[in-house]
Amino acid sequence: MLHVLDHHTRRQEASGRVIGTLLGRRDGKKVEVTNCFAVPHAERGDEVAIGKDFNKQMLALHLRANRKETVVGWYASAALGDEDNEEVPDLIANTSSLIHEFYAEESDEGDPVHLVVDTRLIEDAITARVYRSTPVVVQGEPMANMFHELRLTLKNSEPETLALHRMVADSKGKKDSEELVEQEPLLVSMEKLFNLLETASDYVDAVIDGKISPDAEVGRKVADTLATVPRIRPEVFDKLFNDSLQDLLMVTYLSNITQTQLSIAEKLNASLGA
Repeated sequence: MLHVLDHHTRRQEASGRVIGTLLGRRDGKKVEVTNCFAVPHAERGDEVAIGKDFNKQMLALHLRANRKETVVGWYASAALGDEDNEEVPDLIANTSSLIHEFYAEESDEGDPVHLVVDTRLIEDAITARVYRSTPVVVQGEPMANMFHELRLTLKNSEPETLALHRMVADSKGKKDSEELVEQEPLLVSMEKLFNLLETASDYVDAVIDGKISPDAEVGRKVADTLATVPRIRPEVFDKLFNDSLQDLLMVTYLSNITQTQLSIAEKLNASLGA
């Protein structure tokens, strides 16, 4: 969501909407979107030009980082309405079918989903809707495509939830340190983890000292938990940390280059469209 909104914010003034590729996984009828990237495009009337080479190169880079992800669809922000008639932007544009056909060829299943982030701010809120396209057949001949809305569920991982809470707290400008401590989710999580470690450590010490009788089920859970913790020497950990930091810096550098190229492509498309 944040990526789509950032892409929409950085669009050219003459651009009606932005589009991009959705990556994720399919499990039967369930589609899980886990990643996305922007794709330059230009629209004029009923014609659409999509940066196919750019999409191909970005897809290859993403698949190198996570081979389990596949193309599951595409996203778009709300299209511009008719300014002369003072209409609000539309969620589904007339050219959406053309873009959908392109992603039908790019996706493995041939049945992509279309995610639309509603940036119209009609009710002072930003929502998202997802659609699936089905052909309209008349006497055995496909005449058009119809978009049907699907059920959408937004889920945040724990790190994402912590970051969102931090962003909300900062946006409200709270300066009261006590209030911030009470609503700081990271601090609450760390305190909860510390209490759990204290409880486990006290239980193990009590069993060793013979103060309480051991419980086989609790012992197995403690052993399973310890088995998930990797045993790494300090010098090996330092090397892994430094290598990961360098990889992160490289990804950040490549991301900045990609954003610069995308901005240049958008300006070229806007100038050519003009």
